[in-house]
Amino acid sequence: MDALWLALAFLLGLSVRPLGLPALVGYLAAGFVLNALGQRSSPLLDEVAHAGVLLLLFSVGLKLRLKSLIRPDVWGGGGLHLAASASVLCPVLWAATSLSFQQALLLAATLGFSSTVLAAKVLEEKAELRAFHGRLAIGILIIQDLAALALMALAGAAAPTPWALLVFGLPLLRPLAVKVLDWSGHDELLVLFGLALALVVGGSGFEQIGLSPELGALLLGALLAGHPRATELSRSLWSLKEILLVGFFLQIGLLGWPSPAIAGGAVLLALLLPLKAGLFFFILVGFRLRARTAFLTALALASYSEFALIVVKFMVGGGQLSADWLVLLALTIALSFMVAAPLNRFAHDLYERLEMALSRFERAERHPDEQPVSLGKTQILILGMGHAGTAAYDFLKKRQNVPEGRKVRMVSGIDSDLVKVERHIREGRRVVYADAEDPGFWHRLHLDGIKAVILAMPDPEAKRIATEQLRQHNYQGLIGAISSYPEEETALKAAGADMTFLAYHEVGVGLAEHVWEALEKR
Repeated sequence: MDALWLALAFLLGLSVRPLGLPALVGYLAAGFVLNALGQRSSPLLDEVAHAGVLLLLFSVGLKLRLKSLIRPDVWGGGGLHLAASASVLCPVLWAATSLSFQQALLLAATLGFSSTVLAAKVLEEKAELRAFHGRLAIGILIIQDLAALALMALAGAAAPTPWALLVFGLPLLRPLAVKVLDWSGHDELLVLFGLALALVVGGSGFEQIGLSPELGALLLGALLAGHPRATELSRSLWSLKEILLVGFFLQIGLLGWPSPAIAGGAVLLALLLPLKAGLFFFILVGFRLRARTAFLTALALASYSEFALIVVKFMVGGGQLSADWLVLLALTIALSFMVAAPLNRFAHDLYERLEMALSRFERAERHPDEQPVSLGKTQILILGMGHAGTAAYDFLKKRQNVPEGRKVRMVSGIDSDLVKVERHIREGRRVVYADAEDPGFWHRLHLDGIKAVILAMPDPEAKRIATEQLRQHNYQGLIGAISSYPEEETALKAAGADMTFLAYHEVGVGLAEHVWEALEKR
């Protein structure tokens, strides 16, 4: 990428921020502007874009728990949606175009896919990859990726080689991968280890045996999921992954400048996105999911997939489709990103407005993961059991062992990450699995005995929503929140928080106090 591409991507990414849009919308726009200026994609950009996608999926894999994906709502939801999408779109494409029935069926099936890149990115930005709806969305995307392998074979791609069976032996590599991860330390070797797994073993390795490199990167990440240093590895790759992904979004815009007819077709396909999301919603509600979970999952999947471009590339290369279809799909995917990205950013607010209408479609029988939450005699509730929440819990737990005459206050924690919840329970903490951003959670929760709530979630929006929900449900107790920036502190107090603590400020003050006490003792 030359200086012009980087500068334009930065300027347009920066310009959409005041509009409340994610920077990726600006990157997509930069790609189309560059195309209009006569620029074309290059082998270097292709490699950069591909590496960005692989690193993103590797990071997603690090946060996955494959056992939780093998469930009827994942397999059934993903499979039923693909089947229904193909059944509805195939006759329309067959009648409206000159495509054969087989070509129309292949194209209809690819339009049923959702973007793994977009869904993973918006869920990661909101710290919801391990929330129930995040895990559900990623699970459905894996089902779609597996279906894409079959479609690519039908479209003319090379079939998997017999060596592909080696994939079933991946779990046997985990002990070696864990050892190397431990040996890699905390500096540049850790980054190189992640790059080698994602790009070489997962990417090139899977490609050599006829499997999707994207699927390979995801599975290699999942191989290390649950390891204590998986989060550190993900963070070490974060900046590099974000920079490389700019190439992916530029690449979509650089695929071609659409004619009026192609632009009209792309707009028509983009207008089908509400139907796509609606179909996901009703299928998931049918699996006993609550309306909120189904809604958030459907929004995360309300886009067209980059895999559609891959399948169509094979069809164009095999002479089954004209090159115009590639431009049409590129513009359609770009439009779907521009629609889905801001919707996902405000997904929780949207659900709050639509809750009354959507909750009518819920089934009386609840999904096992969405049963009512019982907190017993809890008096102090901690929302978010990461590092800060755990430290607060342990401090309060120690204060329960006080001299006689002092009140003993029961403390409990809540987290939307099932892996964290299980770890805390093993370590003896009273932590329950629930999503504090869920308005339905607050409807099911009895707040009578709770005297104080500590908000320790990483996402500022999650803390604001939790504060508003508490006050809307007439909670009169104390609300204390951890904040990262002064503007976040202001927003939380405006929502009803009694006290906020700037994280880095408090860490500095605490360290200074310890140093001062140590000096006084000398």
